[in-house]
Amino acid sequence: MDLKASKLELIQAILKVDNASIIEKMANILRKEQGDFWNELSPEQQQEIKKGLAELDQGKRVSYDSFVKKIS
Repeated sequence: MDLKASKLELIQAILKVDNASIIEKMANILRKEQGDFWNELSPEQQQEIKKGLAELDQGKRVSYDSFVKKIS
């Protein structure tokens, strides 16, 4: 069976499931397989995100409009 046929068979099986717990377990498996995007970021990108989050925690915010004007 080729990959496309396997995917279609899996989709059909999922559509028949009425148990929310089973759906959640399947979603968790897929999330784990996709990996965490954080690990794909460079150390510099991770540091910038951490810096931005720290600034937000300190109340340092910029309005959307002023941000758009700044980058325009």
